[in-house]
Amino acid sequence: MKLSFHGAAQNVTGSCHLLEAGGLNILIDCGMFQGAKHADEENAGDFGFKPSDVDVLLLTHAHLDHCGRIPLLVKRGFAGKIITTAATRDLAKLIMMDSAHIQEEDAARASRRRRRGGKSDIQPLYNQVDVLAALDYFGRNVSYEEDLALNDAVTVRFINAGHILGSASVVVEATENETTRRIVFSGDLGSPGHAVLANATPPPECDYVVMETTYGDRMHKDLDASVVEFVEAISKTIARGGNVIIPTFAMERTQEILFHLKHAIDDDELPRSLSIFLDSPMAVSATEIFRRHANGFSDEVRDEMQAGKKPFHPPALHFTRQTADSMAINRIKGGAVIMAGSGMCTGGRVRHHLKHNIWRPDCSVIFVGFAAQGTLARQIVDGAKHIRIYGEEVEVKADIYTINGFSAHADQRELLFWVSRAGKPKTIFLVHGDYDRGMSNMKNALEKKGLTVQCPTLHCAVDLDEHEVSKARL
Repeated sequence: MKLSFHGAAQNVTGSCHLLEAGGLNILIDCGMFQGAKHADEENAGDFGFKPSDVDVLLLTHAHLDHCGRIPLLVKRGFAGKIITTAATRDLAKLIMMDSAHIQEEDAARASRRRRRGGKSDIQPLYNQVDVLAALDYFGRNVSYEEDLALNDAVTVRFINAGHILGSASVVVEATENETTRRIVFSGDLGSPGHAVLANATPPPECDYVVMETTYGDRMHKDLDASVVEFVEAISKTIARGGNVIIPTFAMERTQEILFHLKHAIDDDELPRSLSIFLDSPMAVSATEIFRRHANGFSDEVRDEMQAGKKPFHPPALHFTRQTADSMAINRIKGGAVIMAGSGMCTGGRVRHHLKHNIWRPDCSVIFVGFAAQGTLARQIVDGAKHIRIYGEEVEVKADIYTINGFSAHADQRELLFWVSRAGKPKTIFLVHGDYDRGMSNMKNALEKKGLTVQCPTLHCAVDLDEHEVSKARL
């Protein structure tokens, strides 16, 4: 039985792990690298395995850093089954189509420049036709807690990860040489107690754990305190005549922010006339998908949805799909909350809104999600006085808020509690984290509890046997 790591290895993005067990090659996630200086080269590079050798892909959730290279996997020869939850399938289609559209536009723009120099065109990593081809490989949807036999030797079970709608941790039980081992892949774990999603399901006792460490070095601010800070930041900005820019991820974070905005307005903490723009075609579509999957939410949200209420729809919410409508928002000088992607400001419409507002001292930018190293969001969060947007240098004068209590990722305490339910695994493999921050801190915390911990490097392989872990390139 062998486990190898082909993404999110001492890094936050590109999740992709290969388990060879029970006569099958099982891939867990196939995500895109984001933010890093060489991300484009990593995405276009070799997977570290032959796509045609993979029998099954188990998709934990629909974020780009977990599903973004699936069309490329198919393009390069994968012909197996893709298994995931119904909500993840719907959202992954949306995410991958949006990714393909952006790549096509970027490639066309770069090609026009290259032609002027007599050079050949740039090709996108994959296009929208490739995404449609990849969707053909999605098999039957699975429900949480359902045992699914992949063959006579391997059974998988998806359990709620509480991260975004449809997200799951994956429990794999595989038998070889009359010995059964249980391996749990955490996927991305959500922070419990949020208003929108149900809490993550604890893992069963197991032999091995592959666990994310995005926030393994810190505790989140209390959610209630974060909501208060969030509402106060908006109130102050509106009072002084500015706009509020909120870089948002299309799924879960957008809907959670809309939920809290609606409740703040219903409680008269914000004016009912407050103009809120959801300027992200993908987020608009994701919000519509959310309405089709009521069973994935907390009891409060599910009850509201089933009663015909709209928990993600504040009174003066405006959806903007068309580019012209997005451009019109930039003529608004004050009194608006503008939510736009991408959450890390690596692309999308939020960059235009930053360009028009971040230089204004009466405006504010509120970050409510993780900002990876190398991204524009991280530069702003770290206190940059000037940033470059579309080739122009722009001074940062707006108030900058970082409110991490909304995080869709579990913090250190929550990760430690989650993994404590796994008993005493032979080895815990830490992935999906900055090594010098979340990952190394989590490693130290777990080793103090007497647990064996490894932080795999990219493309390293581990032989799993009954008694020990034999490491290669760890």
